Amino acid sequence: MTTPFHHEPGAVPPPQCPAHNLDIGPGGLRRLHGPEAENNPAGLYDKLRAEHGTVAPVLLHGDVPAWLVLGHSENLHLTRTPSQFSRDSRRWRALQDGSVAPDHPLAPIFTWQPVCVFADGAKHERQRGAVTDSMERIDTRGVRRHINRFSNRLVNDFCEKGTADLVSQFAEHLPMMVMCAIFGMPEEYDERLVQAARDMTRGTETAVASNAHIVAVLTRLVERRRAEPAHDFASWLVEHPATMTDIEVVEHLRLILIAAYESTANLIANVLRMVLIDPRFRARLSGGHMTVPEAVEQTLWDEPPFTAVFGRWAVGDTELGGQQIKAGDALLVGIAPANTDPTVRPDLGADMGGNRAHLAFSGGPHECPGQDIGRAIADVGVDALLMRLPDLELGVGESELRWVGNIMSRHLVELPVKFAPSPQQKLDADPLSVMARTPRPADAWEISSPARTVPEPRHEETAGAQPAHAPGAAPRPAPAAEAPADRPVPATSAPGSAPVATIPRQRRPAAPARLWQAVTRWWNGY
Repeated sequence: MTTPFHHEPGAVPPPQCPAHNLDIGPGGLRRLHGPEAENNPAGLYDKLRAEHGTVAPVLLHGDVPAWLVLGHSENLHLTRTPSQFSRDSRRWRALQDGSVAPDHPLAPIFTWQPVCVFADGAKHERQRGAVTDSMERIDTRGVRRHINRFSNRLVNDFCEKGTADLVSQFAEHLPMMVMCAIFGMPEEYDERLVQAARDMTRGTETAVASNAHIVAVLTRLVERRRAEPAHDFASWLVEHPATMTDIEVVEHLRLILIAAYESTANLIANVLRMVLIDPRFRARLSGGHMTVPEAVEQTLWDEPPFTAVFGRWAVGDTELGGQQIKAGDALLVGIAPANTDPTVRPDLGADMGGNRAHLAFSGGPHECPGQDIGRAIADVGVDALLMRLPDLELGVGESELRWVGNIMSRHLVELPVKFAPSPQQKLDADPLSVMARTPRPADAWEISSPARTVPEPRHEETAGAQPAHAPGAAPRPAPAAEAPADRPVPATSAPGSAPVATIPRQRRPAAPARLWQAVTRWWNGY
């Protein structure tokens, strides 16, 4: 089979040609942008699957040809075989022959940068190693407490009004607040940064300018951390033995910031939408038959935050899904269509609880390294919101919800809700000073019976200190903390010993469920 890309990008089709349709381009190929792609991507994927099978020719902005991979197994092969499908965008034939200009709307996405996402082999391992090593230094539980505080801070802004837009007032802001804190630049968080992060992946006329603003912010951060290292992600990248240059550090921070922001903002909005419009979803959550993390995982199957990832570039002539791929062809990892591939998911209404075979975070050596942070932001953020406003209802009809889409993602424009007004919650002023994981002895954590008392962990401990419950550790006094009015005050042990949280004796059959809820609240920082 020959390649269907036989037209020149931008060529004008003859009169009466179906290419005059906004969704059909030269050669009768379907556009991966425009009304249908933005408003009904699932329908577009179905048409492409019916017409071409598991790998379909499509047109990007400017009618530039590419391949969209629809099949689950084909996407796995695409992401796991860098010897055939490289991440180096400089291989793209359209770039080499000038078909794609430097100011193309998707330039912020595909323009080669010295980052691991555009690298293969040893270079990828060096840069990716710096990223993953630095992420392992993040105190995940400490971050979850910050997420909880940020969530409640956002809810405080609208809880007294009885109405809100959960996209613009919650989902779009929480991930940026968290990532700015992790990076070590909480002072840079503002509305302009939020809007620039969302704009630069949309293929708009302002995408290049938005990208420049974010690069400028991150460049200032790296310059500060070269001069004054701190306990934050930016400093860890700067100091890593991989010896990244300033440009490499800036570009990796940009990559992580945008990927984490866009994916998590979409994920939060999609989870909240499912909770609001699907009675079974809401009932299972409120009845204890589904946890928020399980709801998040189901949403990653049904409405993944990234619908596709651009891109991969063919190293040489090859075949994929029955299509003849030429050297230099561009391919997109089709996340959303892979998640609905009939061969792996014949019943789209089936419960996918416990199944993480989705491709929401891509796969292979370039699988998202920060997916656990993204899950934590969504888990804790949604849980905090629902605990504060348990009577949330959709403020408009479901048919009135509007979406904006592009080749990479599809997100809600607004998610209006109504609820009973409630007072603001008093929040402690956290300086965001501790984000690094505290090394602990290998035997510091253990699983025991519910009757065992567990000391509250102390994130301010020094690297060499042992937790209070470690064998042979001397008891330490803990600073007094004001407990929220609606939470029980932990019991204390003998004078001079560390305070402990005593788990009540099980009196009723429901005690295990109550115990698990209590542990979950403690874990999330309530």
